[in-house]
Amino acid sequence: MEKLADEIIKGRRLKKEDDLTVFLHADLHELCQGADRIRKALCGERADLCSIVNGRSGRCSENCRFCAQSAHYAAQCEVHGFLELRELMDGCGNMHRQGVDRYSIVTSGRAMEGEDLEKSIAAYKAMHAQYPDMILCASHGLMTVENLARLKEAGVTMYHTNLETSSNYFPQICTTHTYADKLMQIGRVREAGLQVCSGGILGMGETWEDRLAMAAMLAELEVESIPLNFLIPIPGTPLENEPRLTEEEMMRTTAIFRYLNPQAYIRTAAGRTYFADGGTVLFRSGANGALTGDMLTTTGNCTAQDRTMLLEMGFTVKEEQI
Repeated sequence: MEKLADEIIKGRRLKKEDDLTVFLHADLHELCQGADRIRKALCGERADLCSIVNGRSGRCSENCRFCAQSAHYAAQCEVHGFLELRELMDGCGNMHRQGVDRYSIVTSGRAMEGEDLEKSIAAYKAMHAQYPDMILCASHGLMTVENLARLKEAGVTMYHTNLETSSNYFPQICTTHTYADKLMQIGRVREAGLQVCSGGILGMGETWEDRLAMAAMLAELEVESIPLNFLIPIPGTPLENEPRLTEEEMMRTTAIFRYLNPQAYIRTAAGRTYFADGGTVLFRSGANGALTGDMLTTTGNCTAQDRTMLLEMGFTVKEEQI
């Protein structure tokens, strides 16, 4: 793996046509060590912290089998309409003071439109005006180019839309929208002049070949930020009894995504709480970003603890604004 890591550092880029199964049999220590070298050489020692707020929760029309917010299942989750501006401003200000790089409003539902769209645009404008050094991201489902352009005008720079898994396995996870819908949305995001944040959830019953295919597709799409979520099974969802991945599987997955996406932010997200120390081994396996604070429907890592962990590992992070 050392030779392959060197080749990638020198400019080689792996594609879906390459024999990617080499990653499945490589020694885990050597694989992760190579991924860490790629990260250091091509991305440096900067760690990128992102926080999200559940801007509109529950009653979602989509049937994603992992999600507590789907109206198709009996999972328990908080249900509320679009948050008031003051709540969003307070949340953004809190993350700004803690030295978080990015702040994103995430909403349930197939798309964002109408009154809620207008509220979101007003919120992004207000946050951008008061906290101009906070990078604003958005995650509002399937949107038109015109509405995405309005988000950009309001201060948003990156839009999130997960592929979730491979094209082959996607129909086993969701049937109310398609993998093609996801790809078209990414195209619209690009057309609107926004950066793309897209990753998925690992541990939903997919094969290693599915994971390789997703990593290769994200590389083909040249996605700038790749959140890796490790499934936290939620009671009441169809995946509630899915066995969790082992730490070794999480490390191998993280390393693979770094080899195939050497210059992207590989962002650890849900599932880091499986690690007692917050997942230091993932940041030694190629990760250089994290979703910090609580997730949408599960508990996440404390931002102060994340900052301490990353600083002790030798990463640099944005300074606190206290």
